Amino acid sequence: MWLLNRLFAHHEQPAPRFAFQGTVNWMRAISILAGEQFEHDSLRRFYAGVSRRQSSESADTRAFEFLTMSMHNVCAVQKMAAIEAPYPIVRAAIISWYYAIYYSAKAMLAASSGSDPQTHALTAKVWQLEIVNNNLAESPFDLSLSDLRPVSVASLLKGIRGDNKFDLNSQPIDRSTAFGAACSYLKGTADYEQWRLEEQVKSGREYKQGGYRSFQSKAAKSLRDAKLQPAHVNFLVQAFRYRGKANYRDAIYLSYGRDESQRLGQFISDLSHVSACFSLMSAHFVARRVARDDWPRFVADIERYAKFALPFDLSGIGHAR
Repeated sequence: MWLLNRLFAHHEQPAPRFAFQGTVNWMRAISILAGEQFEHDSLRRFYAGVSRRQSSESADTRAFEFLTMSMHNVCAVQKMAAIEAPYPIVRAAIISWYYAIYYSAKAMLAASSGSDPQTHALTAKVWQLEIVNNNLAESPFDLSLSDLRPVSVASLLKGIRGDNKFDLNSQPIDRSTAFGAACSYLKGTADYEQWRLEEQVKSGREYKQGGYRSFQSKAAKSLRDAKLQPAHVNFLVQAFRYRGKANYRDAIYLSYGRDESQRLGQFISDLSHVSACFSLMSAHFVARRVARDDWPRFVADIERYAKFALPFDLSGIGHAR
């Protein structure tokens, strides 16, 4: 393949098989793990202990706005999942999937504390503090690491993974293989974040003034750990990295080479399922936090005026309190 050979000659390229597998297998894993816990009754039970936030009309308005934007993106992925030829729309599906996740998370933060982080990185950080750390994200969206020092990552992952040996190199077929793949992607993202933060330290004034060439010395390691210890990896961090990898670094393998139409069809279906589950989770949380009478008003309004097909039944949310 002429273009692929050119890319290998001039750039550091991932191997086609591993790039493609990493993309589709992670989403297959999350889709398998997102099961019955994302039905209305299960989510009502999960959020049963969540109390209503102190009244804030502006924060509630943002929550409704962001949730609407999330559902619109879920609808887009659902429509794309129905298209028989996946190649022309697969990258667009990943973008819509990501923004379904991103705006769902922002809706949860608006409902949680009224916060409105203005960058993707800050949104992921606040979502860790307010949602993940308070056990308000349903599995598998709760998987996270809150200390990225190498020794801590190894220990934390061992506690999460246990004896599960599966990874992203095999297509997940059940919950055990899916959980192994999810842990594998969590580790890969942690490794990437470690490298990214270490590069920041190396370019910093203190590292350069110290004359360090590695993190072997105690002083250099202290500089590095000051960056890594408060850092985190959660589902939003993984989603942001995934959007970048699948649309930039690894994008050629979603549009070029051997025909993987069948697996890509499943992949877009998985994008649809995962985004719908995450958005539904957000909707249940928002319903518990906003002003009591405003949730049914929002549902009635969006069902009447939305110009897209709602991705799930909103009438099943907010009942049985």
